[in-house]
Amino acid sequence: MKKGRLLNPELSKVVAEIGHGQMLTIGDAGLPIAAEAKRIDLALTEGIPGFIDTLKVILSEMQVEEAIIASAMSQVSPEMHAATMEALAPYDIPVTEVSHEALKSQADESRAVVRTGEFTPYANIILKSGVVF
Repeated sequence: MKKGRLLNPELSKVVAEIGHGQMLTIGDAGLPIAAEAKRIDLALTEGIPGFIDTLKVILSEMQVEEAIIASAMSQVSPEMHAATMEALAPYDIPVTEVSHEALKSQADESRAVVRTGEFTPYANIILKSGVVF
């Protein structure tokens, strides 16, 4: 059995294969995912798995050099924004805020899009891969 926190084999494979500068998107249940994008659908029901839980597990396994969120998150979902910043803080990851439309466009360029069961508006993030050396 795998010893890390990330047990989903499809997601674990993407994290292992992602290269410097490539992106992984984690989205809420409503984030549109392009037909050609690799979809990793973890959603079971409302709130399961949650966005923050999913983010924390991925951060424990992936080297991230930048995070991208929608600027609307802080106004529309301030609690989710605070929890997101708290999850990123131990890793000292710079955060770039863009419009929701720009985030959706960039998500289409991601190596994969992870769909969670999160029902909180704007609970979406793009993680840009860094390197460990």
